[in-house]
Amino acid sequence: MSDLPRKAVTRTAKLAALPIGFAGRATWGIGRRIGGKSAELVGRELQQRTADQLFKVLGELKGGAMKFGQALSVFESALPEDVAGPYRAALTKLQEAAPPMPTRTVHAVLDERLGEQWRELFLEFEDKPSAAASIGQVHRAVWHDGREVAVKVQYPGAGEALLSDLGQLSRFARLLGPLIPGMDIKPLIAELRDRVSEELDYALEAQAQRAHAEEFDGDPDVVVPHVVHQCEQVLVTEWIDGTPLAEIIDNGSEDERDRAGQLLARFLFSGPARTGLLHADPHPGNFRLLPDEEGGWRLGVLDFGTVDRLPGGLPDPIGVSLRRTLDGEAEAVYELLCEEGFVKESIELEPDAVLDYLLPIIEPARVDAFTFTRSWMRNQAARIADPRSPAHQLGKQLNLPPSYLLIHRVTLSTIGVLCQLGATVRLRDELEAWVPGFATEDATGAEEWPAAEA
Repeated sequence: MSDLPRKAVTRTAKLAALPIGFAGRATWGIGRRIGGKSAELVGRELQQRTADQLFKVLGELKGGAMKFGQALSVFESALPEDVAGPYRAALTKLQEAAPPMPTRTVHAVLDERLGEQWRELFLEFEDKPSAAASIGQVHRAVWHDGREVAVKVQYPGAGEALLSDLGQLSRFARLLGPLIPGMDIKPLIAELRDRVSEELDYALEAQAQRAHAEEFDGDPDVVVPHVVHQCEQVLVTEWIDGTPLAEIIDNGSEDERDRAGQLLARFLFSGPARTGLLHADPHPGNFRLLPDEEGGWRLGVLDFGTVDRLPGGLPDPIGVSLRRTLDGEAEAVYELLCEEGFVKESIELEPDAVLDYLLPIIEPARVDAFTFTRSWMRNQAARIADPRSPAHQLGKQLNLPPSYLLIHRVTLSTIGVLCQLGATVRLRDELEAWVPGFATEDATGAEEWPAAEA
């Protein structure tokens, strides 16, 4: 199907087919094993069929279904390696492409939003989309002043589709849970729902992109394309070439992976400090690696439809608690977590147990340079997901305050991408440069900082 299915009944039926398909394939697998095929071979076939259906349904529906698939794709590093392969191939497809909407639909949107003479705005316009995402697709063009541009056109009915899909997905979130061990799917879907109105508002996206483009203009490390034109359902920005991060993950050299990882971490932490905004959609489809004039690389950043507004940068308690955890100050860390609402008043935990829970997670900040790997990510997921482990029991008692929800998801997603890259990153350098309260000199004076004001 090449158009965006908008009828709720149609979309609901397609999404409902996912868990039914999972169950049906499990029954099929049992039958194949009874018939004499090995468990390993049947298991691989089962995973491949499930991955194929997942991509087909989520990619075809676009909207919230595809948005969920893109969010899920950055966590494939947490899957056991024998399971990850088929899902990796299927989910990473969602980062770059989806079945496009018909040319006539694109032209109808441009007629309505830019006027029937819209072609006069362009010297060239490619009808075939260069990329298709969850709520819109991008066409390459040449603006009337000669600049190469990317024209993002929103799918008609995208808002309705987003809400319908995410509502349906939340109903069988429990069945999707095993896809990513140790991750609660339902809050992820709820948070995506909360961002729907912002995602659909291209005026807000243009505002966020302008702020980043202005701040990073001429930056040696990060490239953000400038906004050329914006109106309802249409956003025109400068075009940037470069190698998609998904290709670097698949085929990049060690130097390219390490450089991409370092720049990704730098952008994650420097963005809020420099613009008061956190880019909140860090899947590989939104990043490019661009060669610079000196033979190195810069990071191109796309899609500012979802941002977290942090006027003072990242909250001070993040840096302070990280530093105190690294310094082994169990009581101080526990007190700060209680003040910020990570531990509810009705719950009492052992500070040393909380420290033991946190230290493996922040291992990348303990050393000068850390190599992010899928095996490290899997070990962290397994430690937290195993009901028999102390980490699982303690994690269930911790709370995630609403003000930290998006920061938490963006950080986890970025770590997932770093593990996909297998990048060696000097993460501590970025934390010391950009995160308030983390640098040793900041932490020394942290006693005077009023936590409640942050």
